[in-house]
Amino acid sequence: MTVKLLVVGKKHESWVAEGIERYQKRLKRPFDIEWVHLPHSAHDSLKARQDESERILLRLSANDYVILLDERGKTLDSPALSALLGAKLDVSQPITFIIGGAYGVDGTVHQRADFVWSLSPLVFPHQLVRLILTEQLYRAQEIAHGHPYHHV
Repeated sequence: MTVKLLVVGKKHESWVAEGIERYQKRLKRPFDIEWVHLPHSAHDSLKARQDESERILLRLSANDYVILLDERGKTLDSPALSALLGAKLDVSQPITFIIGGAYGVDGTVHQRADFVWSLSPLVFPHQLVRLILTEQLYRAQEIAHGHPYHHV
């Protein structure tokens, strides 16, 4: 089983791809990841949000544990993220992270999400969020295995 990262937008920019590759190479089952890229909507604003949200929902399975990244969500420290992921992986529940498009996602995606996670109250570019998320998955793996990568 892999952790799915469902992202709206273009493929990784080169500077992001290099960083993602660095951490992704270190990930081991069950923390390895699969990227699913959905193109931006051709519409603007609210219509784009609705269109992208509909396409996101079509990519989810009923049994997925869905974590939506949103600056208005709840914050977790790295050990708490590791524990959350470990609990889901221990019972073989598929995990899908969602990074919405430039206009965010609509209420239907928020309602489907099992957890809405904020990396920070700051807003980051989507490309940077992808890199941060990949590093945090690696960190969660290392915490779960008791390795010294994460220092408190």
